[in-house]
Amino acid sequence: MATLRDIAEKAGVSLATVSRVLNYDTTLSVAEETKKRVFQVAQDMNYKTLRNRKDPGQIKDRMLFGLIYWYSDQQEMADPYYMAVRTGVERECQERNIDLVKLYKHADGIDPAKLEGLDGIIAVGKYSQSEIDLFERAARQLVLVDYAPSDDYDCVVVDFRKAMAEVLDHLISLGHEHIGYIGGHEYVVEDEPIRDEREVSFYEYLALRNLYDEEQIWTDGHFTAEDGYRLMGEALKAERVPTAFFVASDSMAIGAIRALHEKGIKIPEDISIIGFNDIATSKFLQPSLTTVKVYTEFMGESAVELLLDQIQSKRELAKKVVVPAHLVKRESCTKKE
Repeated sequence: MATLRDIAEKAGVSLATVSRVLNYDTTLSVAEETKKRVFQVAQDMNYKTLRNRKDPGQIKDRMLFGLIYWYSDQQEMADPYYMAVRTGVERECQERNIDLVKLYKHADGIDPAKLEGLDGIIAVGKYSQSEIDLFERAARQLVLVDYAPSDDYDCVVVDFRKAMAEVLDHLISLGHEHIGYIGGHEYVVEDEPIRDEREVSFYEYLALRNLYDEEQIWTDGHFTAEDGYRLMGEALKAERVPTAFFVASDSMAIGAIRALHEKGIKIPEDISIIGFNDIATSKFLQPSLTTVKVYTEFMGESAVELLLDQIQSKRELAKKVVVPAHLVKRESCTKKE
């Protein structure tokens, strides 16, 4: 298992710099390129695969895939979830001798000219129907990652429902009945938030047990440490503060933990915290973060495999790959006193 010292040596920076970067210390003054390098090294050193590797020579002719990415470099550092997916796509293409071109979505959309000549497209993130139609016209073979707008497209998604059941089973088993939710919203069309399966599953699970309280839901934000910090600050002003929180991303959880530390609230003695994604930072927090492990690299690998299957089989029906996730229990949760 990689340590902070290992990451520091690999990235060529000090141990203190690594610690502050991975903990989203807003007072740290280092170049954005340095921050990106630290995050990438941390991700690379924690990279694992779920299966045996393939023979890279099984794809004889070099193909060209497009990886369309809806996060900018800065957004990726604020929420490294998609960095890990990208890493999986890049490694799988490299091992299969597939050329890969990366295209970032900008405010004015994707330039259709840049999609010409692609054998297939992997679109990571959330996209409007008009954008998906554009991708299909440019390269008839398309796989969506982390998004399933309908059953008409090959996609790779996370089993959010099962993961949320495991999270809430755990908190209730520890005696928590007042459980808060801190999350965010994502959009493909302005003012139309995408349905978040974590939030939906949270509601359904607790409502069936008469434990849901809409006054303990805070979702007016993005999946960043800054908004996690802000929303936890708002939650602490509530008339009845939950004894446990599920936070919809580890990046948000890092900010939420900082807000609790500043108020002198002990974790997990006073409040238990569970995050989501198990990014490389999570195990280095104080206390280490209980979180849901999402096999993001495997999602990227699966997207490449799914695209190859689509090209080679010429099938008409779409396939959905649902990747499991599981709870990683660390120090940020304990029994309610």
